[in-house]
Order: sequence, then C-alpha cells, then structure tokens
Amino acid sequence: MIEKDTVRLLRECDAGVKMGVDSIESVLGRVHAKSLHTLLNESKNRHTVLHREIQSRLDWFQDEGRDPNPMASRMARAKTGVRMALGGTDRTVADLMTDGCNMGVKSLSRYLNQYEAAEEYSKDIAKKLIHMEAQLAEDLRPYL
Repeated sequence: MIEKDTVRLLRECDAGVKMGVDSIESVLGRVHAKSLHTLLNESKNRHTVLHREIQSRLDWFQDEGRDPNPMASRMARAKTGVRMALGGTDRTVADLMTDGCNMGVKSLSRYLNQYEAAEEYSKDIAKKLIHMEAQLAEDLRPYL
C-alpha cells in the first residue's frame, strides 16, 4: 500500500508541476512589467528543479509519471487565450496565475490527504509544491 500511494502521489505532483510550468510559459511572453516577468520566470525555474526531483523519484519506482489531464490543459489554455485577448494586462496575468495556483494548492492538498500511506519523502515533495504554489499566489497579489 505504501508503494502504491507513494507512486500515485508522485504522479499527481508530476502532473501538477508540469501544469504549473506550462501555465507560466503560456503567459510569460505577454507580461509587461519586468518585475512580474522575473517573478514568473523564477517560479518556473523552481518548478523545473522540483520536476527533476519528482522524475528522479519516479524513475526509482520505474514509473513514467503523469501528464496533466488533457481536458484541463485545453480549458486552461482556452481561458488564458480568451482573457488575454479581451484585455491582456499584467493584472489579467496575475489573476489567471493566482487562480491556477489556488487550484493547484487545493488539488494537491486533496491528493496528500488521499494518499496518506505514501512515504514521507513523497509527502514532503507534495508539501513543497503546495508551498511553492501558495507562495506564488501571495507574491502575485501586488499585481492584481
């Protein structure tokens, strides 16, 4: 049970961190303020480092991980495209990213509770990702 929950939690973290990187990449080119661009780029880099850690752990379990839900990815891209087309300001970017961070915190917290038998190392990865998302949402507040 421990290994099953561990792998499942790592898969969800893998999908979450990929979704975070993809979301940041989808808005970076539309950001005007240098400080916001730097904030998002640094967050993307932290997500990428954590993704390597997750992938390393999944490799140890001989698991390929999981990509984000294709429907969720398409919906997020569509929402971003429409909102940016209607008034793509830095405020819009911050709003979109904050919504994504909040959804990430919520879903990862749910998975952390659901896979309670997972090993502590994997739980720590999930907690680290939750913290990263919550911190980014907080750091985006001045741009809202």
